[in-house]
Amino acid sequence: MSTNNEFIDIKFIGSFPSIEKMPKNIKPEYAFIGRSNVGKSSLINYLSNRKAIAKTSKKPGKTQMINLFDIRDSWSMVDLPGYGYATITKKKRIAWKKMIYNYLEKRENLMCCFVLLDSRIPLQDIDLQFLVWLGEKSVPFSIVFTKTDAVRKGKREANIAAIKSALLEKWTSLPPDFGVSSVKKTGREDLLRYIAELNNSIK
Repeated sequence: MSTNNEFIDIKFIGSFPSIEKMPKNIKPEYAFIGRSNVGKSSLINYLSNRKAIAKTSKKPGKTQMINLFDIRDSWSMVDLPGYGYATITKKKRIAWKKMIYNYLEKRENLMCCFVLLDSRIPLQDIDLQFLVWLGEKSVPFSIVFTKTDAVRKGKREANIAAIKSALLEKWTSLPPDFGVSSVKKTGREDLLRYIAELNNSIK
């Protein structure tokens, strides 16, 4: 088991405009996705203990293709473009949605999609719509609450409880969820442990 200070053996494989262009991969893949500026790139950097394995930006839309990383020669990390951008053209928004949904629905070795939600705010309609789509398509997912350092504990816990309550109107039970902060360096071990457990479940 890694520690918070340990580097993950990670290698960037490439950026791909569609699932058809991606290389075949026998390793289980774990995808990360969320709304604009939810902290996805910061989380990926934190998980790998690298400063810039994923490019961060205050401007939405930094990730524009499917970015594939090889981890420890045992599993793969997939950085997907965010959803819900208001600053891109309608044509590009449709193309991104098709690329993302095709990957999530058709990639056979996708083990889990980690959906990032901002722990500071209530559940957004676009997040709910995306999670419902995952459920309808039977795409396995878990939720990662980001930026847990940026709101006081009571408010954060109330927000998360309200989000779970809203989701339980759609599901009878929810998958595991995780709280992380790339600033305070918390939550990394729990998330990596969960990935290791899923990997072990298919051996």
